[in-house]
Amino acid sequence: MIKKLVVIFGFLFILLGCKQEASSIDKIDSRPTNDLINETSPYLLQHAYNPVDWKAWNAETLAKAKAENKLIVISVGYSACHWCHVMEEESFENDSVAKLMNEKFINIKVDREERPDVDQVYVNAVTLMTGSAGWPLNVIALPDGRPVFGGTYFSKDQWLKVLEQTSSLYDKEPSEMIAYADRLTEGVKQSDLIEVKKETSPYEVANLVAIVDSLKTNFDLDLGGLKKAPKFPMPSHLSFALRYAHQLDDKDLMAYVETTLNKMSSGGLYDQLAGGFSRYSVDDRWHVPHFEKMLYDNAQLVSLYAEAFQLTNNEEYKRIIIETLDFIAKEMTSSEGTFYSSIDADSENADGELEEGVYYTWTEAKLQELLAEDYALFKSYYNINSNGLWENGQYVLLITQSDKDFLKASNIAQDELNTKLKTWKALLLSEREKRNKPRLDQKALTSWNALMIKAYIDAYKALGDENYLQVAKTNALFIKEKQIQPNGSLWHSYKDGESTILGFAEDYAHVVSAYIDLYQVTMDRSWLDLAKTLMDYSLANFQNPENGMFYFTSNENSNLIARKLEIYDNVIPSSNSVQAINLFKLGLYFYDKSYSEMANQMLANISEDIASAPTAFTNWLELYLNYTKPFYEVAIIGPEAEMKLKDLNSHYLPNIIVAGSTIDDELPLLINKFTEDNTSIYVCVNGTCKLPVAEVDVALNQIKR
Repeated sequence: MIKKLVVIFGFLFILLGCKQEASSIDKIDSRPTNDLINETSPYLLQHAYNPVDWKAWNAETLAKAKAENKLIVISVGYSACHWCHVMEEESFENDSVAKLMNEKFINIKVDREERPDVDQVYVNAVTLMTGSAGWPLNVIALPDGRPVFGGTYFSKDQWLKVLEQTSSLYDKEPSEMIAYADRLTEGVKQSDLIEVKKETSPYEVANLVAIVDSLKTNFDLDLGGLKKAPKFPMPSHLSFALRYAHQLDDKDLMAYVETTLNKMSSGGLYDQLAGGFSRYSVDDRWHVPHFEKMLYDNAQLVSLYAEAFQLTNNEEYKRIIIETLDFIAKEMTSSEGTFYSSIDADSENADGELEEGVYYTWTEAKLQELLAEDYALFKSYYNINSNGLWENGQYVLLITQSDKDFLKASNIAQDELNTKLKTWKALLLSEREKRNKPRLDQKALTSWNALMIKAYIDAYKALGDENYLQVAKTNALFIKEKQIQPNGSLWHSYKDGESTILGFAEDYAHVVSAYIDLYQVTMDRSWLDLAKTLMDYSLANFQNPENGMFYFTSNENSNLIARKLEIYDNVIPSSNSVQAINLFKLGLYFYDKSYSEMANQMLANISEDIASAPTAFTNWLELYLNYTKPFYEVAIIGPEAEMKLKDLNSHYLPNIIVAGSTIDDELPLLINKFTEDNTSIYVCVNGTCKLPVAEVDVALNQIKR
């Protein structure tokens, strides 16, 4: 049906571009501003000096569109998005374009990170219209917000044609646009309907093996990641693959995970000088990144490398964890202990113009000047050759040899190489600091901060660094004190001391998950209880009672043409898959069958989808594993519980939850297990426990793969 409707706007779809991605730096304060000057989002503030009369997404703006019967331009982007900057410079800073937009349209700028609910709806609509979507996302909608046309990046001439032809059609034949909007909006509403599956198939290992065999066909066994370019890290794919390979002893899959981890961290995707990962590589070998750095990528990748280090004891993974967290601490952490959202791909070059990647890349001449007699060795190690060349004589540093092979070829010792690497990095970082830094998006998003809490917890478990645990606690307290409202709801965003925007399902899902994890390393019962409180609020305000899934927006949200569900695991796992896992764990902690049944029902609802498209459900597959292989509740109680807990947590144990206390505790997993003189470890399944043991090694033997 939707394909037939596209004919109405066929003359416009040929204009679509496929650029995907980020905005423009704040201009001189004396220039005229639009309504965005009153916003807190760095992305919106970047557009506050455009001649376009931008307005924020709110009830007043939408009411204005209806009152004036004007079409709406809804332009969605984010501050680190390169192609958003390009379109701003070409079109939104152009007076003639702005004149047309201001006369014929109500113009709304949306920060997709701040308003993922708005982004979600219109991404869905553009995907239905064109088959794909990305950012910048530019949509033309009726005065009531129902979309009639959309695409991604448009050149100035293309954008002018879109504006002229849609406004002309609305003036002359509004009934055609309204009819199209009716059908498209219905398509948006129907696109993610989930039916209750009343009869559930058993979660059997054979079925899971078949699903994973299908999943493997998408994996690039030579270069890692998926078989396509651009290449995104996709942490949930790799975390599940690591766990599956370990629990089912799949050596080929384990080799694939290690290949991916090694290729990502040795490529240009990883900042070889300062640590931290870019959002994705534009090629299939992890060489040239799209240079923006997102908090959510780095958080999840720290967790992934921490898990891999626990399992393999690979010292390179330890280095990546430490360097990435050092980068986060230096560049993306506020004095309050909050974590900033992103660092831009673009920065000012020597001519004062924005240029992608200019902060990170090097010319051969500059490297020769800086490194002098060490240049030849540096050149060989970091591929200042055809492998490392990007464009315009610029090189992106990458490593293509193991240290062992490089040492043999270069006839130097490991200690000497380590010294040189330290010297090279310090020298180049000192030079890089002289350049104009990329812009920083300083808003703190609750969901992404929760992912970072988990990252620090996972790093603490793997490396034992108490400072990592303290950072996690500091941020967890920030969310508790600043983002949780008196009625139990969450705020989504925080900047300059102000909490804004009602939280979304992703905020609740990731905070609940982080608080469960924090309990498991601190034994502080308050975090587990708070996780349960937030879950209960989610159930009351987000759950669809008909199918048990969670809407992305709460009952209090409005002004959207559709209330959506987020079920597909992408670069960040879906809020529904995270909540299903949370329910599974809380059901075990509190012996609450209603939680357990809800988790089971959610997985059952999408089990057929998982089988048909497993790459979109890899975090759901973590829950699938919980049902197909043994999953354990481990209780540690007694005066030495803290020491034994830290020892236990240092191991890779993806199929357990842990409860612990040094005193008597009424938590169902701990009740009636405390004795003053002994510390006991109980390994249980569904509340049935084996005989207690005193040593962690003995307990580990009771926990099967």
